[in-house]
Amino acid sequence: MKIRVLLPSVCTLLLLSGCDRKQAFLYSAGPAADKLASVSWFALILFLVVSVIMWVLVAWAASRKRGSFDSHEPVDIGGGQAWIAIGGFGIPLIILTVVFVVGLTGMSAFPMHDQAAESPSTPDIRIVGHQWWWEVKYVGGPVDQQFTTANEIHIPVGRPVNLELQSGDVIHSFWVPKLQGKMDLVPGYTNHLRIQADHAGTYRGQCTQYCGAQHAHMAIIVVAQEPDEYEAWRQNQLKPASPPTTAEEAHGQEVFLSAPCSNCHMVRGTLAGGTVAPDLTHIASRQGIAANTYKNDQANLEAWVTHAQSMKPEVAMPNITQFSGVELRALVAYLRQLK
Repeated sequence: MKIRVLLPSVCTLLLLSGCDRKQAFLYSAGPAADKLASVSWFALILFLVVSVIMWVLVAWAASRKRGSFDSHEPVDIGGGQAWIAIGGFGIPLIILTVVFVVGLTGMSAFPMHDQAAESPSTPDIRIVGHQWWWEVKYVGGPVDQQFTTANEIHIPVGRPVNLELQSGDVIHSFWVPKLQGKMDLVPGYTNHLRIQADHAGTYRGQCTQYCGAQHAHMAIIVVAQEPDEYEAWRQNQLKPASPPTTAEEAHGQEVFLSAPCSNCHMVRGTLAGGTVAPDLTHIASRQGIAANTYKNDQANLEAWVTHAQSMKPEVAMPNITQFSGVELRALVAYLRQLK
């Protein structure tokens, strides 16, 4: 009987231990997420304790000697209402009130943005959600220190970073569980969020508001770097695209500029000035493509360029199949040197 009582709780713990920690909100890497994780752990442990108690009571009731109608008082004699009030209303009310108060305390312990340092109108990074990718604009500082990238955010370790969240089409929701709570991106409205990473590393996030067919494939990566590494990355991002260094790469640039690619994508330092799709100026420096659906490597990039619809159906990028084998290899060679 004891095994039956403990089995549900043991199964719950086993399921939790098998979860992928890349997006596990119970494991934090920043001050805001740490407070939220504390609330989550409290609620989880409380739930497990209540579950064990309930299973014990169920097992006790099931194992009691039932007797016969002659040994019990008549059903219509009444009684037991006090236990219904206590167990059905009193105890749940107390538990839910405690969880509610603890949750409010945890959420009020940190600001959504750094109100003491900067006003919400001067964010460090502006994030715009699109179907189905993230536009990341580094807008802090003077105009000549601003640049745009996509689907990958770099931040310095140990420093709060203010985010401005906007939507370019439908409602999206920005969530990097190990760094902060969720925040919606609502068309026509601007939200603000403050994130901070205490340790260097790569933290995966996700759109958590259903936004269409490829909602599940709208991931974002936050790369937290030591201040000197972050500054080196930032300085590189400010530079225009690397010029081709080989004949194949030069041919690939010609293919890119003459194909539909340049109508949608921007590559700073070239004639490609499209603004409706991700900026590709430094695409080779990113870990993933297609909003981190695929690893950024030779094979995936070739497949994505030519058959995006088969890899991510209904995405705005069409299949482009007019390239010859030589042209495709040259085009991808050019893209892979844009670091």
